[in-house]
Amino acid sequence: MIQKIKYTIIALVGFFIIQGCGAYSFTGTNISPDTKTFQVGFFQNQASIIIPGIDQTFTNQLQDIILNQTNLDLVTSNGDLAYEGEIVQYYVAPTNATSANTAAQNRLTIAVNVRFYDTKNPKEDVEKRFSFFFDYPASQAETAVRDEAIQVIYERITQDILNATLAKW
Repeated sequence: MIQKIKYTIIALVGFFIIQGCGAYSFTGTNISPDTKTFQVGFFQNQASIIIPGIDQTFTNQLQDIILNQTNLDLVTSNGDLAYEGEIVQYYVAPTNATSANTAAQNRLTIAVNVRFYDTKNPKEDVEKRFSFFFDYPASQAETAVRDEAIQVIYERITQDILNATLAKW
């Protein structure tokens, strides 16, 4: 009998703890329960340097991170949440010099302008520029490290976008 009461109390405490958590997400997102869908418009490359395919890669990575870290469904139009924007900077510059006045290290920087719309709660709309960089030895050609650099940069930028729009960090 005491054992049964003990399990009942534990079950009740567990129930109230779970109820108190409400709409908590383990990914840190804070999405309204009535928000079910999102859409991501094509992020066209409008940077001064045009690298074929980086626009489609970015668009796909943004879709993937939202799909993987939320319970939202991707739609092609009329989403509860909408992302649009453009790649506005693709820039390589030397960051460290050698004693012979040559570059020892280069930095690839990519910046993306993002507009986020929440149709359920327009006061949450955001327009912001996100950027990140990748450093590599000047002895390597940019084309040799481009794929790795873009992957690293896009992982950071898409996570920053998710944090700014859905996690409110």
